[in-house]
Amino acid sequence: MGLGNILAQLDEGLTSLLGQWNGYSTGLATAFVLIITYAIMTRVEPEIHPMLLARQAQGSPVRQERESPVYRGNSAPHSLPLNSGLNVKDPGASKWAQGRDGDLRDVWRRTISGPPEEDGPKGKGRILTVLGSQKVIEHKLDDITRQINLIGQHISSQGGSKVAIYLPNSVEFIATLFACCFYNLTAILLPFDQPEDAVISMLQRSGADTVVTAPGAFPFDSAVKSCPALRQLIWVVDEGSNHLDWNEVPKGMGGSVNVSTWQEIVNDNPLTAGTELPAADSKAEVKDVIIFWQSEPSTLEEMVRFTQGNLVSAISAQLTAVPTRERFSPADLFLPAASLSSSYTLVLTLAAMYSNSSVAFNSVAGSVTDLDLATTGVAPTIVVATPETLKKTHGETTGRISSMLTQLSHWVQTRSLVQNGAMPVASFLASYNDGLRPRIGNTAPGKLRLLYVAEPANEKTTDTRLSETTLSDLRVFTGARVIYALAAPKCAGAVTQTQFHDYRISGDGSGSHFGPPLSSTEFYLRDSGSHKVTDESYVGEVVVRGPAVAGGEAALGVVGAVRPDGTLAYA
Repeated sequence: MGLGNILAQLDEGLTSLLGQWNGYSTGLATAFVLIITYAIMTRVEPEIHPMLLARQAQGSPVRQERESPVYRGNSAPHSLPLNSGLNVKDPGASKWAQGRDGDLRDVWRRTISGPPEEDGPKGKGRILTVLGSQKVIEHKLDDITRQINLIGQHISSQGGSKVAIYLPNSVEFIATLFACCFYNLTAILLPFDQPEDAVISMLQRSGADTVVTAPGAFPFDSAVKSCPALRQLIWVVDEGSNHLDWNEVPKGMGGSVNVSTWQEIVNDNPLTAGTELPAADSKAEVKDVIIFWQSEPSTLEEMVRFTQGNLVSAISAQLTAVPTRERFSPADLFLPAASLSSSYTLVLTLAAMYSNSSVAFNSVAGSVTDLDLATTGVAPTIVVATPETLKKTHGETTGRISSMLTQLSHWVQTRSLVQNGAMPVASFLASYNDGLRPRIGNTAPGKLRLLYVAEPANEKTTDTRLSETTLSDLRVFTGARVIYALAAPKCAGAVTQTQFHDYRISGDGSGSHFGPPLSSTEFYLRDSGSHKVTDESYVGEVVVRGPAVAGGEAALGVVGAVRPDGTLAYA
């Protein structure tokens, strides 16, 4: 067949096509072009390669009888040791030398000195106290250092050794914790706003001889009668009550308790006193921190003693748990909307301070389930909240998405998360839901970038669990990435934690998982009752171990399962 015949047939076919062309043909062709153009223009690359989400943890090549393999996250392969500390390098040390694990004293030293030059942008974070929506107080770091020294010296001079901190989230809470670290005292973190009998029980179990607390919250008379070890009481008095005499000891107490106020200790000393921290001594002993585990309100299940090594290991794991570009920095404002007496909240707060992020304390945090109220007055970029708080936020926001247009907008944004693997971007359609979003902070939606939440390890409690659909909705509502963790009594920080870019929904979205282990932990499953570990199914009691675990290893008392992607979930 010659070239001429081919061209003739092509001309004949084209003539026939154009001869049959009509309005329907034009409409179909236009629609086809629009569909192709829309697909090209709206194509979004996933934020992380799907294969990295398909296998988030690695099992050990060998497992013991009646146990599953030991699982580690990809950031801590089996050939390397788990993350044990902060890798602190002392002044003058070679940048090639291996640093030491450090302790909580190094967290405050980094807070007041700022990041080293090789760690990126310079700048010191601010410490703020939020008093309602109109008043935010910024504390000078030098003033907090002075409080740390004077409070630590006062407690030590009075013979104190075990210091119970019974305060809401505040600068005084964190200053007392650091005072205990610098002056070799045992810090005891008591959950705030507890019934009188619970407070007495915690004091008795811990053997506290000193209490730092707020007037009106602490049962003074009952504590003195029921806790013979109690010798000191330090009131943290607000400005409006400074004129009262808080040093008076009630009759019948025999003067056995030395009562003073925080303000009195700080103000009665010369301005030059306590301005310098004790000399750095990496070999000096630093006492443990005692935390009371509370998986349900008004229920204290276990008293746990964390070493400094447990805490710094957990802090370091959180610092490296997010991509390098997204890590805490001096540009962030961190707000703990959950109680600092929780190890998860405490570890994240200390991680923010070590990263020189600004930190805002609000006394209502942890005592209410209203995220709007907890974040009022500031514009946080990172928040840690409780499951109860986020469930309430989700329920209230979902109830406002009722019209067809807002539902379509929500569907488009959810599709971007689940199908494209990317956070939804601002668009004309997405803007319809902007007014329905929860108000977090005093700026427009979009300021918040990270939202942390931890589920307490307790199979009996199902009301607080967040499903994958709920987590996806929260990402859409807040415009922030939500990180969901599993917390346990004897594990500082978290046992496992979802990855930064994991937006997936499996099945109908009613289930949930807690991600892979952090770089400070590893876990395995063992036989428990009717649940047996076999070659085909890894289901059993969760056991965690690592440098972040008190005692090195702990059984969680919950039955878990390992998903095909290596993440941990309840069985």
